[in-house]
Amino acid sequence: MTIESGSGNARQEYRALQAEAFNRIGGRYDEAFPHKDGQIAAGEWLIKQLQPGARVLDVGCGTGSPTAQQFAAAGCEVTGVDISPVMLDLARTNVPEGTFLELDVLELDGSLGTFDAATAFFALLMLPRADIVAALGRIHSVLAPGGLLSLSMVEIDLDDVPFQFLGAPVRVTGYLRDELREVVEDAGFSVLTENHISYAPATTQAPPEIQLFFNCRRNQF
Repeated sequence: MTIESGSGNARQEYRALQAEAFNRIGGRYDEAFPHKDGQIAAGEWLIKQLQPGARVLDVGCGTGSPTAQQFAAAGCEVTGVDISPVMLDLARTNVPEGTFLELDVLELDGSLGTFDAATAFFALLMLPRADIVAALGRIHSVLAPGGLLSLSMVEIDLDDVPFQFLGAPVRVTGYLRDELREVVEDAGFSVLTENHISYAPATTQAPPEIQLFFNCRRNQF
């Protein structure tokens, strides 16, 4: 059973678990992951495709650094969503030009309007695989036809496994790169470019990882 299709209580409990973990982590996330070259490069790729004033949705915006900051500096209208109030407070401080909302990706709908582009940098790691499919569907629904999506995941074959992340309990999911490409394409996106990066966090509390970055376009239908 997916979170989205399960009971309201199940959704709330799962969301509360993940949100509390990132409330506890707070600003330590940027300290543990200070070098975000792959994420910055993906943001730069998107910005080159967009006009100033383009509407960009940052899913799992965290502290707003560096992605929301990039888009705001480029003159885009950036909206960030996250389930952690602590992270959102940091984002509002870091990117005062942005709009930041406490909202689960599974709750995205037309009330926010249509976006020219979206990012989901490591945000989908915190969902079971079945709900990642649902989340990609939600993102697809708020993007304009032909809109762009940049997303990243950690390359690992896991589905909703308990994990200690920077000392906080979370549940994580990952894919091997071919499987992730298939999931993204099945959700109605064309993968335009992809990249993978070997990454070592600046802390022994998080293991080295392979980061996958996909730049995609929403299909016209």
